[in-house]
Amino acid sequence: MILNHLMGLYTHPKEEWHTIEKNHEALRSSLSHVLLIALIPAVCTYLASTMFGWNLGVSDPLFLTKQSALMMSISMYFGLIAGVFALAYLAYWMAKTFDAQPSYTQAIELAAYTATPLFMVGLAALYPALWFMMIVGLVGLTYSVYLLYTGVPIIMNIPEEKGFIYASSVVTAGLVLLVALMASSVILWSFGLGPMYQ
Repeated sequence: MILNHLMGLYTHPKEEWHTIEKNHEALRSSLSHVLLIALIPAVCTYLASTMFGWNLGVSDPLFLTKQSALMMSISMYFGLIAGVFALAYLAYWMAKTFDAQPSYTQAIELAAYTATPLFMVGLAALYPALWFMMIVGLVGLTYSVYLLYTGVPIIMNIPEEKGFIYASSVVTAGLVLLVALMASSVILWSFGLGPMYQ
């Protein structure tokens, strides 16, 4: 059951959202999906930071020490999972405003499958050039937003007109979460938990 909706979300997203809505798998399935998919960016950035080096376009590639890269990858993994749960909670909490009555499992499904393209962007870290990561990241972000706009009316069972406003609210909340995650990273770095270069 793990990853069983992955190809459908890329090849025929609206139909796949209807399949997800119709089946409503157990919470365990959505959690397994998130826990597995979140490994992609964590593992790929570890490999890129220790084996390939990050090419910023202005100097020699930058390498992190293995210990520093491992610490940052583990932090990234748990940060991504926490972000999905926070987004699911915000979607669940905002649903009442739009006359929707989803279960928390539905909100987790929405957040988990919407975040999938962003997590898959982690594969691009295997070619660790900043310009390449930015382009692939923008494509992943765009597709995640598209999945959110198409999935909200279906998963939350609300009309498309309300779904558009609701999805826009979730996107705004997601951007706030992203800024909070970045700010917490900067705070942690200021306490000496930043990257250590080779």
